[in-house]
Amino acid sequence: MINPCFNVGVTGRAVKTLLQCDFDGTITQEDASFLILDVFGSKDWRQLFQEYVEGKISVGRFNMTAFARVKADEPTLIKLVQDRVKIRPGLHNLLACCDRLGFEFVIVSNGLDFYIQAILRDMGISGIKVFAARTRFGPDGIEARYLGPEGNIIEDGFKESHLRLFQSKGYRIIYIGNGVSDVSPARQAYGVFATGDLLACCSEMGINCMPFNDFNDIVKDLPSLLQVKNP
Repeated sequence: MINPCFNVGVTGRAVKTLLQCDFDGTITQEDASFLILDVFGSKDWRQLFQEYVEGKISVGRFNMTAFARVKADEPTLIKLVQDRVKIRPGLHNLLACCDRLGFEFVIVSNGLDFYIQAILRDMGISGIKVFAARTRFGPDGIEARYLGPEGNIIEDGFKESHLRLFQSKGYRIIYIGNGVSDVSPARQAYGVFATGDLLACCSEMGINCMPFNDFNDIVKDLPSLLQVKNP
């Protein structure tokens, strides 16, 4: 039986809830974009990535530069991720849980739209909104760019910009992620489920979160998170 407090805020009014989920390393067990760059990218892409980690370049600049050097076509890259990328267990159960509770579920990722959509299709998942880098294949490599909620090109703060949009529409946000790029949006969320580097960063920075290994953990712990927030 669904606890009615899940959809009620402290004022007693109905609250819309949205789960904003990262993709690479969160829905997948490894980063599909890194796999593509390891196999088809230039040899110095990890040096470029280190510049992003150190804050010297934006995530948009990193992806634009790194993927412009990938000359493989879309079917080849999709086959690579289909053959090599593993999915974290329990996603179907979490989506069913969201349906039962009346919660929205969206993917907001610094990854690339073409392989995210391909992996979801392979899983038989449709109807989920995906916000990720828009890609276009050409003879000079892959063009990857991020569009903000207003359709403008942005190079950084992609995940945060969508979180703020959802909040402006009245949603309380439950954030799910695994990486350093998830720290900033996690800080702004109503509740957080974290694994990997995000979990370590939350611990170091004192950000309240609930750890998870797979999505079945989130299904199990989501009621506890909301009951704590709405005693």
